[in-house]
Amino acid sequence: MQCPSCQNTDSRVLESRSADTGRSVRRRRECLHCDFRFTTYERVETTPITVIKRNGAKELFNRSKIIQGLNRACEKTLLNTEKIALIVDGIELKLQQNISKEIKSIEIGEMVLTQLKKCE
Repeated sequence: MQCPSCQNTDSRVLESRSADTGRSVRRRRECLHCDFRFTTYERVETTPITVIKRNGAKELFNRSKIIQGLNRACEKTLLNTEKIALIVDGIELKLQQNISKEIKSIEIGEMVLTQLKKCE
């Protein structure tokens, strides 16, 4: 890992912990050359999920679209942003575990509705 201060590549890990609900690792590092401390995040690279729209167009999965839609739909309910984030995390995890990396947008909508029913 390259130091942001002196660009030396020798560093040691001071602390490691799980971040982003276990999907990445946060590491606190110290440069062996200049003693500068910095934080790095490591995330497993996953294959992208393709969403097939109703008109047949394809686009990459974008979790922020689901978050925006849920925020808009639930703004006058008791569902807070933390629960919405958990719902989207669960849906994204199911999509990543799916063998097929293409999914129809209507199937994602059904997954969202199923999760909303569980929150009631």
